[in-house]
Amino acid sequence: MTASPNKAAIDIEGLTIGDAFAQAVARFGAAPFLEVPPQQDRAYLPAGLRWTYADVAAEVQALEGRLTNAGYGHGHRIAVLTGNHPITLIIKLACARLGVSWVPINPDYRPAEIAYLLDDSAAALTFATPPFAPALTAGIDAAKRPVAMVTLADSVAALDATLPRAATPAPHADTPVGGKSEASLIYTSGTTGKPKGCRMGHAYALAMGAWYANLGGRLALSVGGERLYNPLPLFHVNAGILSLFCMMLTGNALIIPERFSRRRWWADIAHANATCVHYLGIIVPALMNEPAGPHDRQHRIKFGLGGGVEPTLHRAFEDRFAFPLVEIWGMTEACRLLADHIEPRHVGTRAIGHPHPTLQVRVVDDADRDVPPGTPGEMLVRYDATTPRKDHFLGYLNQDEATEHAWRGGWFHTGDAVRQDENGLITFVERKKNIIRRSGENIAAAEVEACLQAHPDVAQVAVIAVPDALRDEEVMACVMRRSRASDDDRAPAQDESDAALAQRLVAHALEHLAYYKAPGWIVFLDTLPITGTQKVLKHAIFPDGADPCTLETAHDLRAHKKRQA
Repeated sequence: MTASPNKAAIDIEGLTIGDAFAQAVARFGAAPFLEVPPQQDRAYLPAGLRWTYADVAAEVQALEGRLTNAGYGHGHRIAVLTGNHPITLIIKLACARLGVSWVPINPDYRPAEIAYLLDDSAAALTFATPPFAPALTAGIDAAKRPVAMVTLADSVAALDATLPRAATPAPHADTPVGGKSEASLIYTSGTTGKPKGCRMGHAYALAMGAWYANLGGRLALSVGGERLYNPLPLFHVNAGILSLFCMMLTGNALIIPERFSRRRWWADIAHANATCVHYLGIIVPALMNEPAGPHDRQHRIKFGLGGGVEPTLHRAFEDRFAFPLVEIWGMTEACRLLADHIEPRHVGTRAIGHPHPTLQVRVVDDADRDVPPGTPGEMLVRYDATTPRKDHFLGYLNQDEATEHAWRGGWFHTGDAVRQDENGLITFVERKKNIIRRSGENIAAAEVEACLQAHPDVAQVAVIAVPDALRDEEVMACVMRRSRASDDDRAPAQDESDAALAQRLVAHALEHLAYYKAPGWIVFLDTLPITGTQKVLKHAIFPDGADPCTLETAHDLRAHKKRQA
């Protein structure tokens, strides 16, 4: 096919996802679209899989027909607990063609978390692959209303002919699917505890793919000549939207492993014949710690795209493996990303690039006043002055007030602190919001606090982020024990050690929260600093420059945080 390094092959103007997919199938039908590397110990597709655009279309049409016959349509939502199985994306595309919203569930969610998602989204139907069916069943049992569940095998063809009938008519059955129709509902951690559902439209998804396809520079893509290996989870916006629709709009292939594995990384890369990869910060030290070998440079990779690389490892990684790591900034709410992709790049500096015509940027203080160049402040973004929300998320589900607050003044408030120099270069500083970033997962400190505060042996708790060499940040819970001298019948046993209580608290958290949200460190304190309104002053818990992990009362519980089978 003819190379087109800086332009998507399909013009997205006025299209829905279904329209764009139909054009891609017509143009690239016999070309590979979705692939899974072989992995003998995987619960699904141990020999791997290769689906062409035509193969995917056949699967999508089969599921679309069954959903239609069962009464599902525009305005319904379908929740999906299928991990990184490629059928996840078959469901996504079939839903998009009908105007149904795709609601992916994090496989690490516990039943209460799944129940919250099902209730908040008002999901009309759920899909699970066999390994996740018990977890989804437990979540449905914990929800406030019944939701039908369908278990899928490795293809739609293996699905029983009849799906459960929709309990209610499609809310927008008489309205054509359009750019602002909700295509995805992805839950992201917020600062108030429970995750917020980010509503994303068809125009959003296609604009995100086109943005990536059209960037050029170090991220230049050819039409029909690229193979993107992405080990990130499909329930995130990166793999489930950015990668999927960029590949679709350029006639390229998306390679989907079950998850990142340093031991399988190079074997997968070689088998997939990958030309580009996606990463998170945790992947870089993991690969750097592996023994050097001929695989270090015997590959076709042109670039890696991601975020969170440790600055001191950035240059060393590129020198060893001979491909650039292009750092980007993005959020679930904003599809126009920033990228340090034009030479000369700013390797090892946390630079995330410059604003561009479709993503304007301001850096402001707490009163939304612009700060001088070089001064840290919160980054605000918009499309432009006339249409600030163009191609951004549609809003937070059931939280109009939170949506408008985030967009106050006509700019989206990212909650991220950055610096911008005189030439417009933006450098990431830290997260302003009360969010902990662990191995690519956003964790709301308030959600972990609420879980631990419910434990009878906790008088007060504050959850903070502490640096972690492997995972970027780890969760630390600063706990005041309920007084041993208290006559409260919830007081702990007199002779229980702090170490024993720490073990019980992390077990409590693991019972109620996804494993990655549980505290990796617990430190016991006699008091927590508070304001006059009884809010904890988290920045004042420890002196500046202090490492709370070195305190005698700090307990390292990171070994307890393991993904459940």
